[in-house]
Amino acid sequence: METLIFILILLIFAFYAYPAILWFGFIGIYSLVFFDMSIAFWVVFAIMAIVVLNSEVRKHFFIKNLLNFIKSKNLVPSISKTEQEALEAGTNFIEEDFFKGEVDFDRVKNQKTIKLTQEEQSFLDNEVNELCKIESDWQIFQNRDLSEKSWDFIKSNKFFGMIIPKEYGGLGFSATAHSKIIEKLVSRSQVLAITVMVPNSLGPAELILKHGSQKQKDYYLPRLAIGQEVPCFALTEPNAGSDATSITSSGEIFKDSDGKLKIKLNFEKRYITLGNIATLIGLAFVLKDPNHLYSQEDELGITFALIDSKTKGVDNSNRHDPLGIPFVNSPLFGKDVIIDFENIIGGKEGIGKGWQMLVESLSIGRGISLPSVSLGGSKLALKVVNSYTQLREQFGLSINRFEGIEEKVAKIAAFTYLLNASRNYTLDAIDSDIKPAVINSVMKYHATEKFREIINDSMDILGGAAIIRGEKNLLAHAYFAIPISITVEGANILTRNLMQFGQGLIKSHPYLYKQVIAIKSNDIDSLDDALTNHIKSALSLSVKSFIYFVTRGLFIKTKGEFKNYKKRLIWASASFASLTNITLAILGANIKKKENISARLADILSWLYLITSTIREYENSAKKEDKVLVEYICEYGFYKIQEAKEDIVQNISILKFLSLFIRLNPIGTKPKDRLNRKIIDLLDDENNVNSLCDNLFMPEDENEILYKLQEALILQKDSIAVFERIKYAIKHETVKKSSFLNMVEESHNKGVITNEEYEKLKLLFEKRMEVINVDYFNDKAYKKQR
Repeated sequence: METLIFILILLIFAFYAYPAILWFGFIGIYSLVFFDMSIAFWVVFAIMAIVVLNSEVRKHFFIKNLLNFIKSKNLVPSISKTEQEALEAGTNFIEEDFFKGEVDFDRVKNQKTIKLTQEEQSFLDNEVNELCKIESDWQIFQNRDLSEKSWDFIKSNKFFGMIIPKEYGGLGFSATAHSKIIEKLVSRSQVLAITVMVPNSLGPAELILKHGSQKQKDYYLPRLAIGQEVPCFALTEPNAGSDATSITSSGEIFKDSDGKLKIKLNFEKRYITLGNIATLIGLAFVLKDPNHLYSQEDELGITFALIDSKTKGVDNSNRHDPLGIPFVNSPLFGKDVIIDFENIIGGKEGIGKGWQMLVESLSIGRGISLPSVSLGGSKLALKVVNSYTQLREQFGLSINRFEGIEEKVAKIAAFTYLLNASRNYTLDAIDSDIKPAVINSVMKYHATEKFREIINDSMDILGGAAIIRGEKNLLAHAYFAIPISITVEGANILTRNLMQFGQGLIKSHPYLYKQVIAIKSNDIDSLDDALTNHIKSALSLSVKSFIYFVTRGLFIKTKGEFKNYKKRLIWASASFASLTNITLAILGANIKKKENISARLADILSWLYLITSTIREYENSAKKEDKVLVEYICEYGFYKIQEAKEDIVQNISILKFLSLFIRLNPIGTKPKDRLNRKIIDLLDDENNVNSLCDNLFMPEDENEILYKLQEALILQKDSIAVFERIKYAIKHETVKKSSFLNMVEESHNKGVITNEEYEKLKLLFEKRMEVINVDYFNDKAYKKQR
């Protein structure tokens, strides 16, 4: 009994991370009173106490030797200059709590919620709607470009100047407004959204605003705001994609005939959005000084410059064809292009700062543009799929009542809620001057991947109606375009395998970066402080993780809605932080090379954030009808966390013994079928669908297919009571079961339905067939289609 009590008290000490002096005091007194310990034990105990409790002794005999051992065995991940700049870009956000094994729900709930200003809301309701009305996505595809009217409207209404402050002639909108504008535009046309999105994302405007000289700001920003200058950003090259540090485009410093220092550029870029029509090119290149005319360095690093597209030697006359999506995307070539030092963003102060500028911009941009595109596309898909599956019948039953369809539609609805929730939480942080670099990588990856699942499931559900192109097909072009979102701003494989956890481990872990810097600088004092705190934290997390596992978090105190999910979230966070420390201890510096392990830890980190965002969204909105969606997302998220944990321990030999225990007591399982049915019932109410699909562009033109789809659905819902009467008549053999129109005709003839109801059902049939039928073309027209 004494031994059991001893162990329990030690577990309490570890759980609460009590200081070492209390450990040694308790162990010494308890052993003296209850155990008959040998002299050898007390000698070892005294030596350990002296080493652990006396910092000077500890540093001299332990930390110093450990430092030498770590450096000799290369046990800590090395950090290059470019990696360090990437780590220093942006700020930590809620993910730092996950690396501590915590979830601070008060911090989450109290994060300021950003609302649109009156001006921003007006722009969204008016200018954005007017732009959407100008032309349909199908018309844009047939013309292979936006119309002149659309281009003029975009420029004259400052769509290219959303991020440019008002003092420079821009709109000065928040990140939240920026996102909602892109979200609505993409529900009309991806081409339209991309065209507006790119100048407001990474490019000349943002770089000039943050890093440009005052002269550059005063000259370029007003011109960019009104579309007088059309910008593009030239970074990617044939051999430098996601690894932007590998660019080979170069600028060599030389003296012209007047003895003035200038730069001669040679470059080959590709995948440059708006490149073919750009008047102002933001160019990334490596600045070289082989003759040491400016400095003593041969290479001065990645540098950004602003170049007039009409400059001699620049060729932007060609275009790419990205999967047939007709947004402007181009290669750019430059041969002996001469520019001045004044063309460098920031002037001479900007020399060699290009990589730093890039990672700072990306630390924000990944959380705005692509998540907005994915969310807008998801809302459109949900609206179309939900309407279509209620209108379309097979075997006398609306197809949304087949379990296979239910499962897909339920996931589409839940993922749409998830994307909206995580988008909102991320933007609330960005608009509060937080630059959540790690979370933005999570958002870029999961927003695009979830949209890929949504659009694939939607295509599957709509069947033939989804694969026949034409004005009636609202989803095909989104299906074509999704690989583009997956690829840009850091390919998703790279983002998941290297960036999310890899960057987060160093940047957001409470002690690891401090240790790395201390080892790099041979700072024994700092290493001692960081390492001892890391060990204490790791021990506490291991015990917490074990206790939460055994008790399934039963005794964790939480408040508010979803207490069970909050308990599991804290359990999952402690488990993630503990598994991170264990994996780091086993793999050391090799953790960077174990990409699949890193990717699975990234999955856990991601789902911790996504579940947290979802619960926050519900608590902020208090829409009780959305509760089932939150339940689905939480169940799905914990299921994905469970999968990741199983895969991690299976692929680290020394941890394989944990696999059985983890499977016997899973933190999550796949959502139950009953949740699918509940979500379908939720979607039967069009008010709930409209709430999920808010900020979707809804055409007012009765000839548009989305208008017709909603018109047919409203007619069908208004006719439910009439259908019930006809079904009753069929059941009692008053009316013979036949085709829809025959049953309506017979029901009318036998007085089951009134004249008005008869006309209404015939109109419904006509409207339903109109949206169910697909487009077709005569041979001559087909060959002209684009």
